[in-house]
Amino acid sequence: MLLAVLSWLCTSLLVSVRGGKLPEAEVNIEVLHRPFLCHRKSKYGDILLVHHEGYFQNGTMFHSSYTEGDKQAVWFTLGIREVIIGWDKGLKDMCSGEKRRLTVPPSLAYGKEGRGKIPPESTLTFVIEVMEIRNGPRSHESFQEMDLNDDWKLSKEEVKEYLRKEFQRHGYPPNDTHHESMVEDIFVKEDENNDGFISSREFTYKHDEL
Repeated sequence: MLLAVLSWLCTSLLVSVRGGKLPEAEVNIEVLHRPFLCHRKSKYGDILLVHHEGYFQNGTMFHSSYTEGDKQAVWFTLGIREVIIGWDKGLKDMCSGEKRRLTVPPSLAYGKEGRGKIPPESTLTFVIEVMEIRNGPRSHESFQEMDLNDDWKLSKEEVKEYLRKEFQRHGYPPNDTHHESMVEDIFVKEDENNDGFISSREFTYKHDEL
């Protein structure tokens, strides 16, 4: 009887492991300082000015914006993969003047390839201080709405479909010839590397059409 129960339990566990999804990697977030007054919190699409330090698991520092290079804080847009995914996930809902410690697993940092002085499969720790938060030129939500296949780049068909919906939303009939002309103009201005797509990084300033 006991053997039968153990066999059933093992079978159930195997089915669960094979059929279920592995849990997604997460960023461990520790708030080191938060100002008493917080007028706004960071969200996807905002531009953040940050100072940061990076550490390996053994505590060795591999970078500090306070002491290296021009010793200046850096600007980036949150949520469009301009930085590692761990930063995009870990720096939401921050106040200006807030400081956090992020522990980022390899899959949300530099993965199996590594980069520069970062070895492959490195878990990294960052201490990040947000100096300033500004409204971004475009929202992360708008990009996601347009990116129908979630590949982090916009095709001409995706932009055309967005324009068609916007025209209908404002009570105008779709006009494919007009839309195609608008799309061509948008891509001339925004497709900086001329690869036929607008990447999340190229999605940086607002056309009247969009």
